[in-house]
Amino acid sequence: MSKIVAEQLVEMLVEAGVKRVYAVTGDSLNHFNDAIRRNGKIKWIHVRHEEVGAYAAAAEAELDGFAVCAGSCGPGHVHLINGLYDAHRSHVPLLAIASTINTNEMGMDYFQETNTVKLFDDCSCYNQMIMTAEQAPRIIQTAIQHALGKKGVAVIGLPGDVSKLKAVESIISTQFFHCNPVIRPSDLELQLLAKAINESSKITLFCGIGSEKAHDQVVQLSQHIKAPVGYSFRGKMSIQPNNPNEIGMTGLLGQPSAYHSMHESHLVLLLGTDFPYDKFMPTDNKIIQVDTSSERLGRRANLYMGLCGDVADTIKALLPLLEAKTDDSFLQAQLKFYSSVKENMNIYINDNGGEDTIQPEYLAHVIDRLANKDAIFTVDTGMTCVWGARFIKGTGERKMLGSFNHGSMANAMPMAIGAALSHPEKQVIAMCGDGGLSMLLGDLATIHQYNIPIKIIVFNNRALGMVKLEMEVDGLPDNETNMVNPDFGLIAQAMGFMGINVHKPEEVPEALGKAFLHNGPVLLNVFTNPNALAMPPKVEWEQVIGMTKSMTKLMLGGKMEEVFDTIKFNYKHLKEGI
Repeated sequence: MSKIVAEQLVEMLVEAGVKRVYAVTGDSLNHFNDAIRRNGKIKWIHVRHEEVGAYAAAAEAELDGFAVCAGSCGPGHVHLINGLYDAHRSHVPLLAIASTINTNEMGMDYFQETNTVKLFDDCSCYNQMIMTAEQAPRIIQTAIQHALGKKGVAVIGLPGDVSKLKAVESIISTQFFHCNPVIRPSDLELQLLAKAINESSKITLFCGIGSEKAHDQVVQLSQHIKAPVGYSFRGKMSIQPNNPNEIGMTGLLGQPSAYHSMHESHLVLLLGTDFPYDKFMPTDNKIIQVDTSSERLGRRANLYMGLCGDVADTIKALLPLLEAKTDDSFLQAQLKFYSSVKENMNIYINDNGGEDTIQPEYLAHVIDRLANKDAIFTVDTGMTCVWGARFIKGTGERKMLGSFNHGSMANAMPMAIGAALSHPEKQVIAMCGDGGLSMLLGDLATIHQYNIPIKIIVFNNRALGMVKLEMEVDGLPDNETNMVNPDFGLIAQAMGFMGINVHKPEEVPEALGKAFLHNGPVLLNVFTNPNALAMPPKVEWEQVIGMTKSMTKLMLGGKMEEVFDTIKFNYKHLKEGI
């Protein structure tokens, strides 16, 4: 029997190394689904919601270099958008198959009709519709190569009738090329960079995800020029471990130490980072940025120099041009301050809360202590992200996945699905907010169906915690941020796997230990302190005034108990942040 386009697509995905497709099958996807079944080399993962499929595929792609999700006509592929935005903004190589209505019905306002090219244009690096069998192999090859080469999302629109057309053999390459070029600044640019470094006595390195494969080079540079090393959240897992000069993160989730060092420096080197918060960037010193994508240069800070280069390649070429510095007084001062910051953080570990007010810092600390040294963590956006950033330590083998650029709720559990399916040998821990988990709760059934052994830790503070904090620092009393939650532990049991409710801090270590040893999925529903705040490394006076105003409004509104609880549980945070 002749091969059809759907079968050709599957064969090309196999050639690209695809092991899974995350999707909800139906109508226009059915021939693609059947081709996967008959081929036998790709597993169809039946998620309950396409957004979950997109996030799961994004996690797999970030860990392994490429992955695929799919959505059927109209609502099916529309559901992919949030996860695709996240993957594209995180520069993750991902292919989305957006199947759609038959070609003869297009342009007629037909049932479930969408314009996939318009729909996905803002969250993709390649976005085309296959309209003929002759186009199919060329568009498929081009889409996959765009995803790999551009490190972003490629979308293929696939009408249902086209998927079952007789395939036409490709006249172009069916191979896929994973290129790894050497990228560094020119010799003249390196000389100017070296001159700026040699002339500066106080230097801070700040590293992002672009430094992920440059750990050893960053440490060598740091030791050579006696520079402390800060990092973004995405850079933490690769830059923090085995780094004697690391001083933590800055930004909304970070600590005062990196913020202080960057602002006290004469020169700041931004290495492989597109750190988004310009309010945390210094303005009175020299800043030099190195990035493989020159279009990112200068959009977060006023640069002294902007250089196009891979961090590892650039440092290798730069080191022979640098003078070894002997004065480490600036470095030692920053390391000493970082030690005091870490000591202050222990306050929230030792004072671990009470019944139904377990300190989230303590919970994150115990997770860090008991988790495997090569565990994969996923974190929801919001307060859970803060606790993961501050208390989960890099070991050199751990990975941390999250919606760090797009900032979406509900990403942790879906990402854990993709991480666990692609790396069954690893411990996968999803640190979920109650708000995030609630949004995509139905895919607990997917976890049960495939017996995916992820450990879901719910930081159940019965509120949209980060939103509550945002309102309060803006001088607004929090309104409609409370969550009336179901019993998540019982829901997990109803879904078919272990669910445990944890109400007291003394129960946390035993419950986590039991969950981590269990050979299967577990949901741990931990009742954390709803009034725990996460203060940024620098608190502006306007934020203090805003918090004061919101507390006053709450008191005038009769919510005295909430005010007292907020002050009682966070006075240490407020003191250290000002």
